[in-house]
Amino acid sequence: MTPAAASRIAVITGASSGIGAATARQLAAEGYRVVITARRKDRIEALAEEISAAGGQATAYALDVTDRAAVDEFATAFRTIGVLVNNAGGALGADPIATGDPAQWRQMYETNVIGTLNVTQALLPALTASGDGTVVVLSSTAGHGTYEGGGGYVAAKHAEHVLAETLRLEIVGTPVRVIEVAPGMVKTDEFALTRFGGDTEKAAKVYAGVAEPLTAEDVAETITWAVTRPSHVNIDLLVVRPRAQASNTKVHREQ
Repeated sequence: MTPAAASRIAVITGASSGIGAATARQLAAEGYRVVITARRKDRIEALAEEISAAGGQATAYALDVTDRAAVDEFATAFRTIGVLVNNAGGALGADPIATGDPAQWRQMYETNVIGTLNVTQALLPALTASGDGTVVVLSSTAGHGTYEGGGGYVAAKHAEHVLAETLRLEIVGTPVRVIEVAPGMVKTDEFALTRFGGDTEKAAKVYAGVAEPLTAEDVAETITWAVTRPSHVNIDLLVVRPRAQASNTKVHREQ
């Protein structure tokens, strides 16, 4: 479905790698002009060039979603936009509550929750002005269930889930949908590696024995499908896991 002219711009945060980059590629292929943001300017500029070379339209904009002044300045560039994909976030550490690092908890909350709040607040007027806006919040199955060693990340993703759920209640009757996509185990180049401070052995253990975890492209396809439903159709919450994962704590691992 080709998006209408008034709603053809899609902003994707955290688009320098993984799910964000894959989503930018797929929305561009669907006819959206994608505005890709992240802190790593070189990464998003390279992605914008790749998308443009493939026949799509892409603009790179270096942005830290936790910097409210920078987010507000970014938002002034838009009178209308059609889609906002709040993808920026991530996990840090896997320590139990008793020994968890408060600085990591604070950073996860700032990025996953306050970052989503900042960008959503700043762009909501432009989404509404389009007459057909969509806010996507990329949460996690961690936002719907707990697991040992995940306290800080689980708390942040629960908050992000509540943000999406509450926003949907508060703006009902306006021409803006609120979609939450909650992935389970996704194997990307950076998620687990970042979580464990670059420890490749610990990162590898997350996916050990799992034949087919989700890929960034799997999640991007899910986001794109939800976004391209007819305007009157709102996918409130879409949980997507690999077949091998029944819950946050029940995963089939082959020997």
